[in-house]
Amino acid sequence: MKITIVYESMFGNTHEVAGAIGDGVRSAQPDADVECVPVAEAVPELIKSTDLLVVGGPTHIRGMTSGFSRKMGVSGEEKAEAKGEPTHEMEEDAEGPGVREWFDVLPEVKNGGQAAAFDTRLPSPMAGGAARGIARRLRKHGYHLVSDPEGFVLDDAYGPMRSGEIERAKEWGAQLVRAAVRPSS
Repeated sequence: MKITIVYESMFGNTHEVAGAIGDGVRSAQPDADVECVPVAEAVPELIKSTDLLVVGGPTHIRGMTSGFSRKMGVSGEEKAEAKGEPTHEMEEDAEGPGVREWFDVLPEVKNGGQAAAFDTRLPSPMAGGAARGIARRLRKHGYHLVSDPEGFVLDDAYGPMRSGEIERAKEWGAQLVRAAVRPSS
């Protein structure tokens, strides 16, 4: 079984959760082929050969990131640096394409591929979440969701992850692979 975890991450938190989900998949299905890739590397050829697609991103302005929200985040870090204030380490491709734009190039699946959606978010219910929007787009592309969208909670906007969330992400990854129907050989 091939599982591809596609993530968008600005400050490393969603990347960390994606890795934990992959660890959970491996613990439940040791012979699974698991690939965890940033959205910029998730080319259609990679996705076509995937049995279970897991997609996640950070929550910005109550939903999925946009070019505007990513630019605001980068700009905020640049302004803090210029003022001599503390900054936060950003992922290498933080300014690059996000999950929202990636869906524009994601091919539709004809045979109802399997998928799941997750996000990272603040603890407040008013913070919203990106996972439902990701799940909606996965369904529009012909995917069947093997799990309800899941949110993983940060301590604050830049992280770290709240205590216990990485362990919860590992367990969710294990649950996903158990819920996925194995393709016929």
